[in-house]
Amino acid sequence: MLTREENTMLTQVDAGTPMGELFRRFWMPAMVSEEIPGADSTPVRVKLLGENLVAFRDSNGNPGILDAYCPHRGAPLFFGRNEECGLRCVYHGWKFDIDGTCVDLPNSPEGGTYKDKVNIAAYPAIDKGGIIWVYMGPKEHQPPFPAFQWTELPQSHIFMQKLIVNCNYFQSMEGDLDVSHAFYLHSTLDGNQNNQHLKIRESTSIDPRPRYVLKDTDYGLLMGAIRNQPDGDMYLGISHWMLPAFTTPGASPKVLQMNIRVPIDDEYTAHYRIRYDLNDPLSDMELNEDKYGGFLFPHVIPGTFIPQANKSNDYLIDRVMQKNFSYTGIKSFPIQDLALIEDQWGPVSPRTDEHLVSADQAIIRVRQSILKAARDLMEGTEPAIAQNAKAYGVLPSRMVIPASSSDADIATALEPHTLPQA
Repeated sequence: MLTREENTMLTQVDAGTPMGELFRRFWMPAMVSEEIPGADSTPVRVKLLGENLVAFRDSNGNPGILDAYCPHRGAPLFFGRNEECGLRCVYHGWKFDIDGTCVDLPNSPEGGTYKDKVNIAAYPAIDKGGIIWVYMGPKEHQPPFPAFQWTELPQSHIFMQKLIVNCNYFQSMEGDLDVSHAFYLHSTLDGNQNNQHLKIRESTSIDPRPRYVLKDTDYGLLMGAIRNQPDGDMYLGISHWMLPAFTTPGASPKVLQMNIRVPIDDEYTAHYRIRYDLNDPLSDMELNEDKYGGFLFPHVIPGTFIPQANKSNDYLIDRVMQKNFSYTGIKSFPIQDLALIEDQWGPVSPRTDEHLVSADQAIIRVRQSILKAARDLMEGTEPAIAQNAKAYGVLPSRMVIPASSSDADIATALEPHTLPQA
């Protein structure tokens, strides 16, 4: 468990907090690209790391992310006119480009010269991989864009969903570091014979007691989760946590996944779930399940990113299904997780009364690592990984390994994957 002071450092993300400043050293998703679909499209409210912002595209289609309020008298720019390469406040006509420069100040005689003394907070934004990314840190520390392989793929190879989660970012992310929960939370009562999760991911082991081989890396943590198989061999699932909140929680042999958590504030998180195929377009069957099946990608309330099954309706739990078919009685795989994470002693878990066990090793290690990075930044040491774009190109994997494999063999297998197949 953490002390109260450690948990405060871990969970608070406003500007000026240790963790808030750490997040601001990295490129983060601000929204999916389709939220501002084209040049001069409608402005959109955005909240990131406790800051109220507004996003738009200029007349050339370039994305911009500005302070939500006009610096004149604080009027909301959400109602602004998006025109001629700038967002114009409708209160007095002040206009700002995507760099935050005031390009017109028409309501006062001195506006022609005074506009040169006025600007608005603006953050660099780029459109990549179907996401508008933003960097909110100091200009002198702006990093290169991380080399996620999926961001270079055609859109036909990617399916993505954004969900608004009602809990702290770390609370949302911890499930990706916790392999043992899947045996229970995501199981069916027929020995998993009709478990859609296992069919989609083609998992080969249902051992409820995995053990870990962990390796600290320049990007964060490399995780090997080992499970015994009925035939005596072992199943090794390889995943990653990358600073500050990127994870590769699992993989089928063909379609890979990345999860990204972006703090909206201390109690709400934007969760981006990306499935992708490096080699081929996603098949019609895969896309139909993702778009319409509701198992891997839950249905959302139209016009929002809020799941239809949510805290307000007890995640539409079906007690008859729970008694007779599934462990939870909750249909969608991600919603099964949300039901258990959005209220762990509240939307911001205090973590002071936990009783952790060996199955929580990866969670413990990531907590230690991210807190160290935040403390180092407080003392003036910038996170070196933010500048190492290539380190973010890692991919999840899985393999079957001989029962005789030692931990040293497994550690060698993690990166690169060199252990002979069983």
